[in-house]
Amino acid sequence: MLDNTQVERLEAEAVNSAKVRQPLYAARKKVFPKRASGSFRQFKWLVMAITLGIYYLTPWLRWDRGPFAPDQAVLLDVANRRFYFFFIEIWPQEFYYVAGLLVMAGVGLFLITSTVGRAWCGYTCPQTVWVDLFLVVERAIEGDRNARMKLDAGPWTARKLALRVSKHAIWLVIGAATGGAWIFYFADAPTLAGELFTGTAAPVAYITVAVLTATTYTFGGLMREQVCTYMCPWPRIQAAMLDENSLTVTYNDWRGEPRSRHAKKVLAAGQPVGDCVDCNACVAVCPMGIDIRDGQQLECITCALCIDACDGVMDKLGREHGLISYATLSDYNANMMLATAGGSGSVNPSLVRTADGLFSDKVAHFHIRKIFRPRTYVYMGLWSLIGLGLLYSLLTRDRLEVNVLHDRNPQFVTLSDGSIRNGYTVKLLNMIPEPRTIVVTLEGLEGAEMSVVGVDLPAGRSVPISVEPDRLKMLKVFVRQPAGQIHGTAQTFKFRAEDKASFESDEYTATFNAPEIAR
Repeated sequence: MLDNTQVERLEAEAVNSAKVRQPLYAARKKVFPKRASGSFRQFKWLVMAITLGIYYLTPWLRWDRGPFAPDQAVLLDVANRRFYFFFIEIWPQEFYYVAGLLVMAGVGLFLITSTVGRAWCGYTCPQTVWVDLFLVVERAIEGDRNARMKLDAGPWTARKLALRVSKHAIWLVIGAATGGAWIFYFADAPTLAGELFTGTAAPVAYITVAVLTATTYTFGGLMREQVCTYMCPWPRIQAAMLDENSLTVTYNDWRGEPRSRHAKKVLAAGQPVGDCVDCNACVAVCPMGIDIRDGQQLECITCALCIDACDGVMDKLGREHGLISYATLSDYNANMMLATAGGSGSVNPSLVRTADGLFSDKVAHFHIRKIFRPRTYVYMGLWSLIGLGLLYSLLTRDRLEVNVLHDRNPQFVTLSDGSIRNGYTVKLLNMIPEPRTIVVTLEGLEGAEMSVVGVDLPAGRSVPISVEPDRLKMLKVFVRQPAGQIHGTAQTFKFRAEDKASFESDEYTATFNAPEIAR
């Protein structure tokens, strides 16, 4: 086992130390995060691999929808106003599905934040993921923290120029790949990729790639923590989502204070000493450059790398993990009351331990049931209710619609035999990628019959219409009613559209107008 003085002390200073607070909008102080190792770092690697894999690979996935629809699994077909997501096809008038998903995302974010703090920021936020990716490149080229700091402070040499050019070139490639992957969601990916490299793609494609390349390079490579501190609104909102039972990354000063690098001397002098050896490992690994020992801060994204760093030091000292840990405010306050003898004095770590050095039974520890409280159930219930509603609507929605527009001028025409004729524009919407034969039928309007312009069939009560896949077909329809069977100046009836093969149908209630004299 090592003693306190044998643990290397890293020269790392928090960018917003409680001792020297910076102005609200201070000039950027470069942060050189040290590479961490541990369970949270491994989890972040896994999340990064999954999220980047989804983003970059999804446009290349294929999904067979037949010969009349694109075979790209996820496609935002702006030209034809369609959104394809595997077996789901969303039309413009069904945008409420997208709105519902956005509401679910918002409620889900509230749920996650109220239970485990800013886990979104620390693990899955695009800014976090791309900064992690850029840091991988930076470390691979320039080395870990000390090497990067030395390189940054040193004079410009051929080696430094080569390293910096290599790093920024790879960052620009990542940015271009990010922009390129984004536009592949809006067109057939293989086709668009070929057009991009041959110079035949639309100008908007090149503009989009250029803009996203610049923003990815700037935000992920140059600004990094400034995006989270100054640009993102979520740090300022998330505090309203937290309560005393929310999990947050916490420095447990009830066992860490008073911190000292000379524990044996302090103990020999009869003074209390905590587990923190003031090695600054938690500051060195923080991508935001803060000191978690200063308490909860707006800049903290709860990535938990400080937990990995501190646990590694505790392993070297032969002490328990958890000096920095995920903890709830209620547990922290309970332990602080224990360590300060009910708040009557300063922190004395001996009050939380037994004579043999183990933690007292009175020390509060986190249990998973603590995050399952009424607030959690409300968020979970609301999120589930919205999801089930969207799912039910999706499974029961009709793929056939009929809409009718009455001619405005003239409202009606009196024919030579005294019968009255009204004109209508009938719109048949086939919302599946297959051709269909839709039978349009008149319901009501005694003695009436209809004729369709361009359809070589005699006038009657129903007419079959062929509709192309995923298309809207507009028909000019005339409805005629004999004079002797007209019973008012405005009669209601229905246009019924039915697909005999799938048994889908839809109806529209229309009005038949007639002159007063016809009564």
